[in-house]
Amino acid sequence: MRIPTIMKFRSNRMLRLIGQGRNPIILKLNLSDPRVVEIAALAGADAVWLCNEHVANDWIALENQIRAARVHDIDALVRVSRGSYSDYIRPLEAGASGIMVPHVTSAKEARQIVEWVRFHPIGRRPIDGGNVDGLFCMLPLSEYIRYANAEQLLILQIESPEALANVEEIAAVPGFDMILFGSGDFSHQIGKPDQVDDPEVVAARRIVAATAKKHGKHVMSAGLVAPLSQLIEEGHDAFSVGSDVYGLGAYFKHSVAAFAPVVSA
Repeated sequence: MRIPTIMKFRSNRMLRLIGQGRNPIILKLNLSDPRVVEIAALAGADAVWLCNEHVANDWIALENQIRAARVHDIDALVRVSRGSYSDYIRPLEAGASGIMVPHVTSAKEARQIVEWVRFHPIGRRPIDGGNVDGLFCMLPLSEYIRYANAEQLLILQIESPEALANVEEIAAVPGFDMILFGSGDFSHQIGKPDQVDDPEVVAARRIVAATAKKHGKHVMSAGLVAPLSQLIEEGHDAFSVGSDVYGLGAYFKHSVAAFAPVVSA
């Protein structure tokens, strides 16, 4: 059966841009309204970072956010909560362009995640095909499997001294695409909370980036924790450059401060 063009899979924007030597721009969203996703897309973002680890997103809200991203042809990355394989594949089946798995500390964990998230022959992900990522059973399973394994981004987060000690073995695990170093959590776990420019944190960030590149993995920055040119030199490919709550907070504070002297007079 011939599938209309509109039903064909969209390619992963971040992977496409990286393949062209460009650096995808990502905005992190804590608010669950899909209109925020649309605003991020209209502002020029290549992807949005949605969260199920720290944010009380329900699945319907998340699905609508992912749908809004697809409408504007940007990627939706979902940071999953640590759980079973269902928690990991459900965002992908809802149409997310990729998932981020927090607090990976060992190669054993990395292999388990790959096994859960990738289809055969890379992993052992259970197959359905009846959701949007399988175009609701409108494409052959073989094509769906090929697409999912090639176009759904899998990002592992390195965020602790234990993970840093094992980063060589983690990066060597086949089947995932990208590593993200969590400067905030790492600094907290070494007793230097929020000191992301501390030499120990910077050294760890550089080790993670260099090790990822050595094993053919891309590198994502969780924020502009250093000058952009420096992060690019270290090997970072993709950049999370801001968040909705930070932007709204800064704008609201500025607006209130501008008017407070007038209305208080």
